[in-house]
Parts: sequence; C-alpha cells; structure tokens
Amino acid sequence: MALPLQAGLTPMEVAFLCEMEMVTVVPRQRLESLNLLSGPTPALRPPHRAPLPLWLALLLKRQRRANILPPPWLLPPSLERILKHETETSPLAFSPPPPHPHPITTRISPTDHISPPFLPSSTADAPPDYLPYHWLEIGEILLEAASDDVPEPDRVSGLLRDLREVRMSKMRGSVKVLEGEGGGVSKMTGVGAMEVAEGRGFILGVLDGLRRLGSSREVARREREEEEGGGEGSEDEEMGFE
Repeated sequence: MALPLQAGLTPMEVAFLCEMEMVTVVPRQRLESLNLLSGPTPALRPPHRAPLPLWLALLLKRQRRANILPPPWLLPPSLERILKHETETSPLAFSPPPPHPHPITTRISPTDHISPPFLPSSTADAPPDYLPYHWLEIGEILLEAASDDVPEPDRVSGLLRDLREVRMSKMRGSVKVLEGEGGGVSKMTGVGAMEVAEGRGFILGVLDGLRRLGSSREVARREREEEEGGGEGSEDEEMGFE
C-alpha cells in the first residue's frame, strides 16, 4: 500500500534541486565541453572562469580539478549588510529577492518563465546584496564542500546562522496577521526555498488551528442565534400572540 505523499517539497528535495543552480568555477585542468540534458557546458581552460551547475562544480572540486568562486552575496560584508537590513531597516519584512536578470516587458519573452534554480543568482556576477531563492542550501553546501574557497568561512557560517534565525522568527511572526485585519494574507516575498520547506508544517498547523477555531465560533454563533430566536417565540406565546 502506497503511503500518501507529503504536501510540497521536502528539505532533501529542495537541496537536490539546489544543485542545478549555476556557480562560477576556476578550472585547474582543461576539460572539453560536456553535453548535458540542460545543454552543453563551456569548455574549461585554466585560468579562465566558467559557469557550471553546482553539482558538476562540486564533482570537479572533489577531484581537485577546479575551485568554486563564492557568489558575492556569500561574502561577509554582503551578509552583514543583508543582516542589518533584516534587523534594522526592515524588521518586519524579508529582504527583497535579487532583481530578475532579464528585462521584463509587455511583450511575451521566453525569459519571462525562467525561475530558480535556472537564474544566474549565485554566479560571480550575481548582485551582492540580495539573497537568492536557494541561499541557505548553497551557503551550507559551499561551506561543507569548498570551505577553502570561501573567505572567512567561520564568520560566514555565523552570519548565515544569524540570518536563518532572524528570518525564521519573522516567518513565525507573520502568521499572526492571518487572524488579524489583513484579510488572511501573509506576505512572503523574499522567502527562500528551504525556509518554505521547513516552515510549511508550522504554517499549515496554524492555518488548520485557525480554521477549526473559526468553525467552532461559527457553530457557537448559530446556537446563540437559535436560542435567542426560541426565546422570542416563547415570549410571544405568553403574551397571547401566535
């Protein structure tokens, strides 16, 4: 008997999808182009930089055939600015996601439908002060597999941990607006993939609790109205009205 599938992606599935993100490598050896399902990779010629999928970059890193350049947003100064934005500039909202690299116009374009992990948001040319959709997974993977390529890895690890705690606190606090005057809408612009996967259970639990609470309130309101209506009918009978 097949077990029911969990709603949404699990953290392991999110981490797997993250490895399709493009990163920048500096090859140590020559490597000809590879024909992948996503298309051919660029030929590697030391010391010229080249963009590669994260999974392939990690493979070459383990084989000591390439170094991985950390994206600009993973450097300590950028993480500190983002953390300051999260805690001081915008303490109630998430920091904005990186701008779309392709111009969006009124005309339909093939690039309009490109979304993470197929956006170059973690290459060496990515904007420095924006967290991409897979920021948490990429940061943890690079710190584990390529810490020697990341400047000040201990400091970066601490900043990522602080960012994660601040943003998870915001996500937990954002569910309060669901029962307020916000019309049951919680703004999640800028939330990352792993944050969604980890927070889904908590948010769905809160929503289910609010739904049950609203249902019980509605039942109580109807019972109260029925009792009040029945009381009015008995008073009319006592006064001789039928």
